[in-house]
Amino acid sequence: MKTIRAAAKERMKGYCRVCPICNGVACAGEVPGMGGLGTGTAFRNNLSALASLRLNMRLLHEADAPDTATQFLGQPLALPVMAAPIAGVSFNMGGAMSEDDYILAKLEGCRAQGILGCTGDGVPPFIHEAAFAAIRAVEGQGIPFIKPWEDNELFKKLEQAVDTGAPAVGMDIDAAGLITLKQMGRPVGPKSPAKMKGIIAQVPVPFILKGIMTADQARIAVDVGAQAIVVSNHGGRVLDHAPGAAEVLPEIANAVRGQIAILADGGIRSGVDVLKMLALGADAVLIGRPFSIATIGGQSKGVGAYIEQIKTELQSAMVLTGCAGLTAIHRDILRPAAS
Repeated sequence: MKTIRAAAKERMKGYCRVCPICNGVACAGEVPGMGGLGTGTAFRNNLSALASLRLNMRLLHEADAPDTATQFLGQPLALPVMAAPIAGVSFNMGGAMSEDDYILAKLEGCRAQGILGCTGDGVPPFIHEAAFAAIRAVEGQGIPFIKPWEDNELFKKLEQAVDTGAPAVGMDIDAAGLITLKQMGRPVGPKSPAKMKGIIAQVPVPFILKGIMTADQARIAVDVGAQAIVVSNHGGRVLDHAPGAAEVLPEIANAVRGQIAILADGGIRSGVDVLKMLALGADAVLIGRPFSIATIGGQSKGVGAYIEQIKTELQSAMVLTGCAGLTAIHRDILRPAAS
């Protein structure tokens, strides 16, 4: 991973510093780029919310070989992790790889390790075209996310997304105010519950709503027919001063767990972070920037190396907290930091 990160740092020069700790401090306001919007507070809140949680160490148990396998919407996962939908290599990551090579390498690396990668959407058209082609190339082992466009473009892209053979499709509703799209003259916007219900009703595969940050919005997602939500502030790239995902995840899980699948996204960097999000109520997590760095730095092998690192860290943390499997992960393994 040191070699992969060093290569990524050179290839992403001017767009991402590949900091030793990816916390949004050095890149605040760098959008386009890999930073957080404005002051970068929302990006940093993702990290600080997770860092504020401590783990209760327990070693008097028999959980010496934890099982990390799970399922998400009927799809088997070797561990409860998926690559988040990050796109736009040319204007966010330095352009050292083409969009086609980048997204294919990410999905191939994920498939080889038994997990799913997600793909993004945006402007220009080659972003979603590369994404759809990559999902076909990995025989449907990827989940496309479409931005909340106006009707004609939205329904056309959703139809194309379903045609890739993907097991589910998503909408990153948290992109509703994305500044990069406004700069390109292609604004996106929020959807009313009635409108969202009509959209989901026309999609023949499970639908995921990404960008849920309050319990009331999670309940609406259930009501409109979504099969999964992603608790996410879009990596801190759309609303300055938004809370971190880990801050709001418990109340959302309390409100809708058992009614809808819950993913969490934001600030997850290690297997320990994965464990914390699961303890807070997530069924699985999405990881964004680290997967992009691994892809740019080492292509599919870089992705594979990062996944192996996350799995090793997760298993170690499960052993040290007495969790034999994912169903054994509960909030009692967490201890809030002293104030």
